[in-house]
Amino acid sequence: MKKIDWKTMREKKAFLALEDGTIMRGYSVGASVDGLGEVVFNTGMTGYQEIITDPSYSGQFVTMTYPEIGNTGINVEDIESSKAQLSGFIMHATNTTSNWRASEGLFQYLNDNGKPAIAGIDTRALTSRLRDKGTMKGFLSVSETVSEEEALKKCREWCGLDGQDYAAKVSCKEQYKWDVDNKMTTTWGMPKELVPAALKVVVYDFGIKYNILRNLRISGMDLTVVPCKTPASDIIAMKPDGVFFSNGPADPAAVTYGIDAAKELLGKFPIMGICLGHQILGIATGATTGRLKFGHHGCNHPVKDLRTGLIDITSQNHNFCVMDDSIDTSKIEITHINLNDNSVEGIRHQTEPMFSVQYHPEAAPGPHDPAPLFTDFADLIKNS
Repeated sequence: MKKIDWKTMREKKAFLALEDGTIMRGYSVGASVDGLGEVVFNTGMTGYQEIITDPSYSGQFVTMTYPEIGNTGINVEDIESSKAQLSGFIMHATNTTSNWRASEGLFQYLNDNGKPAIAGIDTRALTSRLRDKGTMKGFLSVSETVSEEEALKKCREWCGLDGQDYAAKVSCKEQYKWDVDNKMTTTWGMPKELVPAALKVVVYDFGIKYNILRNLRISGMDLTVVPCKTPASDIIAMKPDGVFFSNGPADPAAVTYGIDAAKELLGKFPIMGICLGHQILGIATGATTGRLKFGHHGCNHPVKDLRTGLIDITSQNHNFCVMDDSIDTSKIEITHINLNDNSVEGIRHQTEPMFSVQYHPEAAPGPHDPAPLFTDFADLIKNS
């Protein structure tokens, strides 16, 4: 790994412009490309590599509230997709890589993936502003070719993520089998001995994370991943034992093809959904979705299982949610709620084999509380 030239780096001036007129100045630590994105904050103290490579962050600038970023570098085992997915990265202080697992440094990785990043700004002030005013559109200027006035104009004119289908941008282009030789599943921290893959499951890729696929495989599933726009008729022809609706970015209401597929597949196969998949299943069963003020992004969200009273500490990444007052409770049971704001975190169909959760049971930010949900899906398939 290259030695970082801190003096030169800090001379690469950069600024973040927010649609409310705020300008925050720092220095560039990523690729020398300007960009537009929705500005959110993530409260995780670690896991920035997983955040950067999570397709659900497509279209967003992620602000890390933890002040020191970069010391663990980047390694091949912990990535959540084939490349960096977010639109930009925002941090306060940067660190030199010092980790025995690292294969390259954070800043080199961002540069190689063409992702702009800014450091040296007051991320506490930025987070407070986002909490007060809500998620905002922003322009990240790192090329030193765009004036502050131009940057403000660009971010105000940008369409944002509402009504936008970003799932089609991050989904796979062709159908594939997940990890036929088990090398991707038995990476760092995963079991070396896997149970036989006896359950044939089709996975809709709206922006799937690798660790979801790992956990499904560990639970005994043989996975075929399909592009997000695959018609339900194709899935029916494959005759799977179950269907999984994955996480993904942006506005669920814009993913109309996914909603149509969910409506057609419901009742024909056992179904599980996570994050965007949960929202799609919510809409498909008659509910509506809406935007949260500043979203849920972090690895410390308490979620209560209303059936047992138990509370899980969860990882989350979403700006939209299923609206509780739109759910037909004669047909859909609300199974989980977020204890921070009482938003819906899980649903289950009353008569058909279907359930979904808003949070990420695969993320394991320390607690492994929600991990049994993958076993629950396997059991749902077997019992159906």
